[in-house]
Amino acid sequence: MISVPPIVRNKAVAAGGQWWLDGLEPLIADLEAEWEITVGAPFTDGTEAYVARAETAAGEPAVLKLLIPRAGNAAHNEITVLRLAAGEGCPRMFSHDLDRSAILMERLGPSLHDLGLPVAGRHDILCDTAARIWRPAPACGLPTGADKGRWLIDHITALWDELDRPCSSAAVDHAIACAERRIAAHDPERAVLVHGDVHEWNTLRSSDDYKLVDPDGLLAEPEYDLGIIMREDPLELMEDPEPTTRARMLAQRTGLDQTAIWEWGVVERLSTGLLATKIDLQPVGHQMLGAAERLV
Repeated sequence: MISVPPIVRNKAVAAGGQWWLDGLEPLIADLEAEWEITVGAPFTDGTEAYVARAETAAGEPAVLKLLIPRAGNAAHNEITVLRLAAGEGCPRMFSHDLDRSAILMERLGPSLHDLGLPVAGRHDILCDTAARIWRPAPACGLPTGADKGRWLIDHITALWDELDRPCSSAAVDHAIACAERRIAAHDPERAVLVHGDVHEWNTLRSSDDYKLVDPDGLLAEPEYDLGIIMREDPLELMEDPEPTTRARMLAQRTGLDQTAIWEWGVVERLSTGLLATKIDLQPVGHQMLGAAERLV
């Protein structure tokens, strides 16, 4: 009997995926035979997929990832990013099966979170690693930054009502206004391949650098990725007497637009705070919603 981490189980059930949970064990057995791998114990810190240690027939350490089926094209998008990045800034992909939302990729080391680096040092690594992924990728089939902005507006408004309005309408209105400005600013000529979820748990040590796992995959302004960095560490952000300092420092390091970084951070912070509240990922949910209120 396989053990599914509670957050993964909760998110699968919320997405109507009990059938997926029930079928994990035979799916893993099928992939072991087809890909000639041996699958071991799962990692316990996943949120979007069942992720387990694996080993190839040649003895190479690997990771098997089975994504939770849900609305959208999460598996297609992640496979597309891994294919386009080709090991640069993301793990190398060994095999994939889009129909079964399954990916086999290289195994990496500890995350930035596990390494316990200070916030400023983490931000430097996150910026440098994300920038290795940014590249033109026209007609690759990924959603655009404008698509993501519209999705975030719908996501925020739906969750706010579903959760009986756990934050103020002012916080929601502010996030929606920021999203609308980023939608209007989308420029296909400037859009690049972005990871879409750049944070310390997704950034793992490789043999000579760091790589980002769990890409969402977008064709968007690169400031989107830095907006995710703005979203994270909400307590540290609130303790700063001038919260825009982080956006300014990220802009200076990358040569990107401070306002765009800040606005994406506003939208992602509220969206993630609401989702974390729904799946009972606490205290993260309370902290992000608290930061959203304070920064309106």
